[in-house]
Amino acid sequence: MRKNCSRFLRCLTFAALICATAIPSYASKPEHSRIAASTASDVSTALKHIEQKSLQNLVNETAKEFLIPGAVVLLITPQGRFAANYGTTEIGTTTEPNAKTHFRVASNTKTMTAALIGLLVEEKKLKLTDPISKFVANVPNGDKITIELLLKMRSGLYGYTDASEIAESIDKNPTKVWTPEEVLAIAFKQKAKAPNSEYQYNNTNYALLGKVVEKIEGKPLQQVMQDRLFTPLHLTETQLPAANSNSIPEPYSHGYLYGSSSKALSGEPPYSPEFIASVKSGKVTPTDFTNVNHSFASAAGGVTSNAEDLATWITKLCTGGVFDTAYQKVWLDSLQLEDPKNKAGMEYGYGIARLHWGPNNAFLFHGGETAGYNSFMGYDPTHKVTLVVWTNLTVSLDERPTANTMMLRVLDLIYKVSPIPNEQKTH
Repeated sequence: MRKNCSRFLRCLTFAALICATAIPSYASKPEHSRIAASTASDVSTALKHIEQKSLQNLVNETAKEFLIPGAVVLLITPQGRFAANYGTTEIGTTTEPNAKTHFRVASNTKTMTAALIGLLVEEKKLKLTDPISKFVANVPNGDKITIELLLKMRSGLYGYTDASEIAESIDKNPTKVWTPEEVLAIAFKQKAKAPNSEYQYNNTNYALLGKVVEKIEGKPLQQVMQDRLFTPLHLTETQLPAANSNSIPEPYSHGYLYGSSSKALSGEPPYSPEFIASVKSGKVTPTDFTNVNHSFASAAGGVTSNAEDLATWITKLCTGGVFDTAYQKVWLDSLQLEDPKNKAGMEYGYGIARLHWGPNNAFLFHGGETAGYNSFMGYDPTHKVTLVVWTNLTVSLDERPTANTMMLRVLDLIYKVSPIPNEQKTH
């Protein structure tokens, strides 16, 4: 996989989309301005008539094309609720996944960690301008890296999951229990870039934010998420597992990936023609990564949930169900171009990204990728569309994130203005 594309535990950025499918974007002015300017007619005419059969056929075709064992799509629009499931939760069995099936949400966790930071800011327990050195010692450039820079992926710190140590551990000792201090030590021994010099998505930023939450609240991150987010929002099927747990609540889906976990963490090594031929001939089967202990991910990507809860979460997060009015505006205004030279590029803010295409179509979203699972959750505030997609195969043999690709095809199916150029459509 191309190293410049978003990979393990990463939100689905436009950079990753462009790498995968060459999607055009439209960003001549801030998206919130375009949304505010939309009319009732825009809302009523943007969506096609959605048919359950067409959605199911799309999911079936995409899953078969990419050899995905199991997939779930949950779509909620003004036209109603649509759900499409495919395959099985475990290879060799007959149990079909559905919107209640648990899986590892990976980097979607970042929206939750960022939300905790937002709540602490609301309560004046910390400031976005506070340096990380105020809470965590020995961080390279710690006096210059603020909470805001960590939230927006602009700290300049090295991403620990790019190091070979994590993938080697997952492959050889998948139940190893990691501490935040251990993963941060991996990051800190690598050379850091100047703070705020560029956008660079990595998990070190959110591992540090998790430690900030724990220090201020005086509780384990697992308990804070439960007390501040999951219980009040009735997310009964969502949890951050204990550090020593490598299990997923029932009912759950197994998670698969061809080759080493490094394929999910860093995108390396690329699948060779010989390897692909072996898979297609049945000589090579995917590795089951279900029981990997995700303590190495924690605040950056450790949560387990299901499609039902993720749909509730992303909708509440985007519609004022988590923050007060003042911070909700701060949160939305945090979105910033990853590359300031690319005015039509992707934006990332405080644990949230924005995908936009056409004059009035936009999703506030995040995504997640880990060994065994790929997922997307998003909300369109203009047209009141919620979409959750997850698959139990991380990447396809042609090295595309499976759920992300399926998500684009769903958007192509339901919106009159497609995010996929005609020349890129293959389904």
